[in-house]
Amino acid sequence: MDKKGHVLNALLLAIGVGYVLEPSGDVSTFVAIAEVSLPLVLGALFPDVDTAFGKHRKTLHNLPVLGIALAYPYFFGNLGFVWAGVLSHYVLDMLGSRRGIALFYPFWSEEFGSPTGVTTTSKYADVVTIVVTLLEVAVFAAFVHLLPQYLPPGLELSGLVTIGA
Repeated sequence: MDKKGHVLNALLLAIGVGYVLEPSGDVSTFVAIAEVSLPLVLGALFPDVDTAFGKHRKTLHNLPVLGIALAYPYFFGNLGFVWAGVLSHYVLDMLGSRRGIALFYPFWSEEFGSPTGVTTTSKYADVVTIVVTLLEVAVFAAFVHLLPQYLPPGLELSGLVTIGA
């Protein structure tokens, strides 16, 4: 996906995650959306910084970087959803594009993708982005509401909900 696709994904994901966390549809829902938006967008755009250095879809598109993003809120107490933005970027690049990403880089350079992907210039790129985003929101909702025991203990979801506490 291109930058437009990742921004669209992050903004739609922020709306979906906000509604999952605060489904009331009132001001608290909009506060939740606003609270998760910045970290989600930052996380969703961060992996493409590797276009300026390193190897694109390798240097910042891997599990070690995702691990750092997951650990960031534990050590610094902010940007709680940056990990979700990074993860959504990876999922979109794996399912939405033909090329895939090198999940195990720098240990292994093989790129993993899905046959469901389209080229970034495809007229279907936005549709694929929206479908992947809907799937991401559905998975997030399932973990938060149906399977919270499978989330890491103490995972703080933007300070609004604490899973495993």
